[in-house]
Amino acid sequence: MGLRRNMASPSLPTRRSPHLLALILIFVSPIFSLAIASMVGDVRETEGAQNSAGIEELGRFAVDEHNKKENGLLEFARVVKAKEQVVAGTLHHLTLEVIEAGKKKLYEAKVWVKPWLHFKELQEFKHVGDSPYFTGADLGAKRVVRSTEELGSGWRTVPTNDPVVKEAAKHALKIIHGRSNSLFPYELLDILKARAEVIEETAKFDMLLKVKRGSKVEEFKVEVHKNLEGNFLLSQMQMQVG
Repeated sequence: MGLRRNMASPSLPTRRSPHLLALILIFVSPIFSLAIASMVGDVRETEGAQNSAGIEELGRFAVDEHNKKENGLLEFARVVKAKEQVVAGTLHHLTLEVIEAGKKKLYEAKVWVKPWLHFKELQEFKHVGDSPYFTGADLGAKRVVRSTEELGSGWRTVPTNDPVVKEAAKHALKIIHGRSNSLFPYELLDILKARAEVIEETAKFDMLLKVKRGSKVEEFKVEVHKNLEGNFLLSQMQMQVG
């Protein structure tokens, strides 16, 4: 009797139908899309943005990058608002106040940051309008109190960490240093008190400044005025004794 041998036929490469591949892609693509979408977070307010040196640094970076790309001469003033979004790193949405040709303008910037790669890139920078001349520190209630008969002298306490108060204090310190004969520059240590009032077209700031000159610490009571053009003027200054 002859022996029968079971010989396995050689396997042939399987040809996948292009229709099958198309169906696979149709079902798989939404899964990848959802996975990518899950990596992108909602845009939310940045906590502590007003007092964050890191956020201020990003604002300065955005202005500097814009100036490099556009050969511009914008000057960073402050961060008005800051939001952030998680997207393979963090996308910072910043509203910036900048000085352009002597006038304050508002710009919106988007800065993409990947801290683990030391990566930072300006994604967008656009003009959105003019900046209001007076902020909350310029009186909070602005011109609600028009006469000194309503609430005493009209002075109101304002936050010492407000950007406009800080600007006024820096201006006062610059003038104080210019009028002194000291070889040591004045350094602002703290704004101890701050009040403000608006009269006609001028915002007035009454502040008590703690400053340092060399190893000596001093206190100055100053009054600084700010006009509608955003210019500061040191009206009064007095060194506090004792």
